[in-house]
Amino acid sequence: MMNVKQIFQTIPMHDTSDGDGVKIRRVTGFNNASFSPFLMVDELKSDNQADYVGGFPPHPHRGIETLTYMINGHFEHKDHMGNVGQLKSGGAQWMASGRGVIHSEMPIMQDGQLHGFQIWINQPAKNKMAPAQYFDFQNESITEIANPELGLLRILAGEVQLGAKSEFGPLTQTGVPLSVSDWRSNPNQSIELTLNQAHNTMILVYKGEVTIAGKSLGQGNLALLDKEAVLSIKAVSDSGVLIFTGQPIDEPVVHYGPFVMNSIEEIEQAIHDYNNGTLISDN
Repeated sequence: MMNVKQIFQTIPMHDTSDGDGVKIRRVTGFNNASFSPFLMVDELKSDNQADYVGGFPPHPHRGIETLTYMINGHFEHKDHMGNVGQLKSGGAQWMASGRGVIHSEMPIMQDGQLHGFQIWINQPAKNKMAPAQYFDFQNESITEIANPELGLLRILAGEVQLGAKSEFGPLTQTGVPLSVSDWRSNPNQSIELTLNQAHNTMILVYKGEVTIAGKSLGQGNLALLDKEAVLSIKAVSDSGVLIFTGQPIDEPVVHYGPFVMNSIEEIEQAIHDYNNGTLISDN
């Protein structure tokens, strides 16, 4: 029998703001090797339009991918490539900035609620100067597995092994192998996944409380897990959990604002290119 994964570090989310004063909760791991290939997770959650009305005006990126997932509400994406994405409740969108992208993002409340996540994913050095890409996928295209013992598992990206069967989300073109899933459950429901032991695993509880190998993890906390093969989670209450797994990128990470590169010289070049209007010239 394979051993189950244990929590070795818990990181609480913290309140901050970004864009034009948008209130968010954030957890970061830019310099944490166990977080890789992920860099940051932002949660947008509000029933007050004033918390996000300014949105995220046009801004640049280089060297990262972003995965945006809306549970409730809309998110409008526009970029320099001409993409206009109307992300609706339950859907997601992915962008690889590569050499450079300039985009804007506007959250829009639905039925008095806004709740979603933006996940930053690092790009390996070989992809950091590649052309930008964009892909969106609405609620109906996301893979769902539901039953009374499990609850509901929504697979956004990558491969998930549930029992003897592998399930795949609609997003498969990320720069390194990874998976992102949303597990929603009622008390005493549980899920068990078999994962690649070479990959990092982390769990973010966005609602309720769960236990992992008997250790409690409550709302607003992210847990980093060890390299055992089996992930076993049990719901203590009505819960919502994001499950992240991915192949770590064993490269230096240098972060400055919207840019994530491998050296300070590359950051300085990104700033220079943006200021001189050449960040997106080769896209």
